[in-house]
Amino acid sequence: MVRPAPNPDDPPVAPTKLKQILNVSVVFFAAYFYLIFYHYQIDQELKKSIFINSVMSFAGFIVTLFLISVGSRYVLRRNLFGYDINKKGTPQGSIKVPESLGIVVGIVYLVLAILFQYFNFTSDSNWLVEYNAALACICFMTLLGFVDDVLDVPWRVKLLLPSFAALPLLMAYAGHTTIIIPKPLIPYVGLKVLDLGWIYKFYMGLLAVFCTNSINIHAGLNGLEAGQTVVIASAILIHNVMQIGASTDPEYQQAHAFSIYLIQPLLTTSLALLCYNWYPSSVFVGDTYTYFAGMTMAVVGILGHFSETLLIFFMPQILNFLLSFPQLIGYYKCPRHRLPSFDPQTGLLTGTDDGTLVNKFLRWFGRATEKSLCLWLLAFQVFGCCICFLLRHLLAGWYK
Repeated sequence: MVRPAPNPDDPPVAPTKLKQILNVSVVFFAAYFYLIFYHYQIDQELKKSIFINSVMSFAGFIVTLFLISVGSRYVLRRNLFGYDINKKGTPQGSIKVPESLGIVVGIVYLVLAILFQYFNFTSDSNWLVEYNAALACICFMTLLGFVDDVLDVPWRVKLLLPSFAALPLLMAYAGHTTIIIPKPLIPYVGLKVLDLGWIYKFYMGLLAVFCTNSINIHAGLNGLEAGQTVVIASAILIHNVMQIGASTDPEYQQAHAFSIYLIQPLLTTSLALLCYNWYPSSVFVGDTYTYFAGMTMAVVGILGHFSETLLIFFMPQILNFLLSFPQLIGYYKCPRHRLPSFDPQTGLLTGTDDGTLVNKFLRWFGRATEKSLCLWLLAFQVFGCCICFLLRHLLAGWYK
């Protein structure tokens, strides 16, 4: 088989934003490890497992940095590339940008998660079945995302793909199917705890579908897909550490530690991808990454038993979905790319009538550069996560 050689005129792919990403990451991880090792009294074995996982995750960051550069050459050979629509009419808009590099992140993540079992789980561990079921869901969704990138699956099919990918987790789930009734509603319901049975599993399936598609829909700017994943993953880590530190129940602590084991490698590999994908992007993440990231956070929220909190972390994605829903169901015309209009003369984006949060921000706050708009949206993501922490603090002891 003769393989086409890469075009020598194509620019080399390099992590041009590595220094900036590392500077921000150091600040976050310093605060994160302070909470784990100094602020909270956490069991030593639990600390050890989290530390081993963090070391492996950092190794994953380095490996991902290297493999994205290698993988970009291979996808270009197979003509898996795209042009940056938001730079159309400028020299950057005519550059072939390697597509679907989320497959590299997904592969590195799965290898790390599988290897971690050797250090943390035994053959008779109660969590091993659900851990492997979670990995099966993530692997299945990564595969379906790559298929979507290659075959360009229609929207009506995209919405259903996570339903199939979530099946391993739904079949293997052996946890509780009960919900705690909010205290203000107990007099009206007459129960403190309600067992939902199969309805709870149906809810878990819907959560997986939403989280997976919401990352995919809230996209279209350099760095937005990877950036929002990094913000939410960081918030999930902080939430888990706070819950472990505030609880004395070993099973509850283990559930949140389980979440940390799956989220730490997602955060570090996504940071490596962001080094290439931040404005101006030298690689595109593709649907492979958005599906993979969304499914990972969904299974973490389900198995960590904090799906309500996860949904609040996804506040911008919920708003974006509500804005997008009329177009997604065909009530209004839904173009393939619901992106803002780009003016090559000024380098500014103008919001269109398409129902996305990206366009809404431009219509609310006026025209902006792509980089500025992405920073606004990520700041809004951070705001949503902060609101979640504030609500949990204010409602503690009153709501549940």
